[in-house]
Amino acid sequence: MFNLGSLNFEKPLALAPMEDVTDLSYRLLCKELGADLLYTEFVNSDGLIRECKRAKKKAFFLEEERPIGVQIYGHDIHSMVEAAKRVNELEPDILDINAGCWVKKVSNRGAGAGLLKDPAYFEKMVKDVVAVSNVPVTVKTRLGWDESSINILEVAKRIEGAGAKALTLHCRTRSQGLSGEVDWSWIDKVKSVVNIPVMLNGGVITAEDVSKAFVVTKADAVMIARGAIGMPWVFLEAKELMEYGFIKTKWSLKKKAELCLRHLQKHIEYKGLERAIPSFRKYYGGYFKEFYGASTLRRELVTINQVEKIQESVWAFVENYSKIMPEEITEKERELQ
Repeated sequence: MFNLGSLNFEKPLALAPMEDVTDLSYRLLCKELGADLLYTEFVNSDGLIRECKRAKKKAFFLEEERPIGVQIYGHDIHSMVEAAKRVNELEPDILDINAGCWVKKVSNRGAGAGLLKDPAYFEKMVKDVVAVSNVPVTVKTRLGWDESSINILEVAKRIEGAGAKALTLHCRTRSQGLSGEVDWSWIDKVKSVVNIPVMLNGGVITAEDVSKAFVVTKADAVMIARGAIGMPWVFLEAKELMEYGFIKTKWSLKKKAELCLRHLQKHIEYKGLERAIPSFRKYYGGYFKEFYGASTLRRELVTINQVEKIQESVWAFVENYSKIMPEEITEKERELQ
């Protein structure tokens, strides 16, 4: 059971905070398709206290997105505290501290996963942020800086002692980044030393992964990151699989194409036409990857800058799909048609 403040969920699924992915337009789509808990993109604390327009926009959310967490990151405790005060003015359901970002420009400056190198400083940051927050403070982190310095058990106890109300654990080290094997066994180990809810992250790509994660670990919740990029239906599929033992909803090429173009329209409304079309290109792979000829379609779409032409290309692909399918196409894919 995931209990956090007034939030009470049985096996909830969360959309992970991802830079340039989990903006308002995509969060709404994932919410529609079954995500129980949403997170904003991670927001730079320095940018927020400087009233940076981009940082403020990342922290913005709509009432219909609730429950939602705003995630902030930074190395300087004072900046994190001041940013936390500003986030509290927005009254989200959760204020999350990013202590898991592995990219060098963040972690090498002591922010994100860089906090794992100094547990005492990390603890003080959490404690000081908790002191000024009217909403539950949570933390997302990793196992440790590298394989030789896995310190998550110490860190988890410090985080709880500092007042954090939940912990999300990406079951890789900082040095692994997004590669290498995840080690879900750490979820049970962490839960044995803390009493706050622990959410699993890392290695969760499909509905089957979600179901397996709940079965083989004692995770109170599961957070999906890369598995949701361009595949927002993963939340619905996971819930159906856990409830019925199979995935009920069929996602045909036409249905995915309709969803893709609806998402594109929402993306344009949120970002504006000039920024939206280039930034949307990361999603095409997810929407069409199961279908024969998808790589050709994607190469075509990433060169187009007009909405109408994108729509034309997508619908031409849908129309011609049955003509280009090879004989060895899977029976499952035929059924989806």
